[in-house]
Amino acid sequence: MSAIPVADDVLGPDVAVLSLAKVSEALGQSANKVRQLLRDGQLLAVRRDGDLFVPAEFLAGSAPVKGLAGLLTVLNDAGFSRTEMLRWLYSEDESLPGTTPINALRTNHGTEVKRRAQAMAF
Repeated sequence: MSAIPVADDVLGPDVAVLSLAKVSEALGQSANKVRQLLRDGQLLAVRRDGDLFVPAEFLAGSAPVKGLAGLLTVLNDAGFSRTEMLRWLYSEDESLPGTTPINALRTNHGTEVKRRAQAMAF
C-alpha cells in the first residue's frame, strides 16, 4: 500500500479522528497490534501534525467496522492509493444508504459498498 496521507489533504475538518492510543484502547489491543492492522491494510490512518490518526467511523465499539478490511483489500487490489481510498469512502453518493460508502458500511450495507468498489476496479 502507498504512503499514509495527510489528514488535511484528504479528510474534512468535520471528520472525527482517533489517535493510535485511543484506537488501541477501543480495540483492546496493543499499539503494536494497531500498527500491524495499518500495515496489513485492515485499517487506514492519516497523518496530522506528524502523528497517526484513524477515522473514528472506522470503529464500531471494540472492533473495526464489519466489512472494512475486505473493502480496503478490494480497493487496494483495484490500484487505489490510501488517499484515494479515503476520498472514496467519504465521497457523497446519494444513491447509497447513508450517503457515503463509510456510512453505508456502518449501517450494514457492506455488500452494496463492496459491489460498487469491485465495479470500479474494472
